[in-house]
Amino acid sequence: MRYILQGFLILGLTFLTQIGGVAWLLSLSMPRRTLRLALFALSYLVLWAACLWLAPLGGRVALPCHGTGHATGPLEMRSWLTCALNRNYVTPDLKATLERTAQTMQDRHPGTITQVLDANFPFIDGFPLLPHLSHKDGRKADLALYYMRDGQYLAGKTRSPLGYFAFQQGPSDCPRKWPTLRWDMGWLQGLFPDYQLDPQRTRDLLAVLQADPAIGKVFLEPHLVAEIGANEPKIRFQGCRAARHDDHLHLQLAPRDG
Repeated sequence: MRYILQGFLILGLTFLTQIGGVAWLLSLSMPRRTLRLALFALSYLVLWAACLWLAPLGGRVALPCHGTGHATGPLEMRSWLTCALNRNYVTPDLKATLERTAQTMQDRHPGTITQVLDANFPFIDGFPLLPHLSHKDGRKADLALYYMRDGQYLAGKTRSPLGYFAFQQGPSDCPRKWPTLRWDMGWLQGLFPDYQLDPQRTRDLLAVLQADPAIGKVFLEPHLVAEIGANEPKIRFQGCRAARHDDHLHLQLAPRDG
């Protein structure tokens, strides 16, 4: 049973961070629990730092981790936790596209911070980034929506700490089916602050993505598309079995030629 539990722990850490399973394997050489945890933390830190150097060799680079709410540039990861879990890697062309998008949004609306919620792991095409269905090749990313309160834009803020699960409620044609990743999480919604969607910035963001030839698709819930009046051809519905996209938007690069 002990070996089975260790196996599940290694698999869980691997699917959560890609490198955590390796770090835990290295820590098993220590007989005492405290020493094992210390070696795990040290091994993880070393492997995490190594990813910054090794990932570009395989065609992926890290997005900037400036920390929640610290507006040191027009593009940042929403949460330090995403960076700690090694989920902030993309291909160089997607990084350039995101930086270009964020800079354009800041030029149109000074002070605007564009935040990435989740991207990809540093290595191996096809390696799943759970619970996402498609974040496995470095060419996809989720962006936070822009919010305001009392008509004032909230730079670097989202309704939930991770940017996910605070849904903008609206009509849906999706029936209740199982299995599905379309969680409503009604029990959680009352815990989030009552920020309002910034329709102008969101509309402009979608227009910027639509005009960029590098972008292939953008996923956003139909009721939000209708609400902000952004019926751009690249904006799609992700389907009823995928996660809801009225707490964030998903974008991906256009297919490679050939």
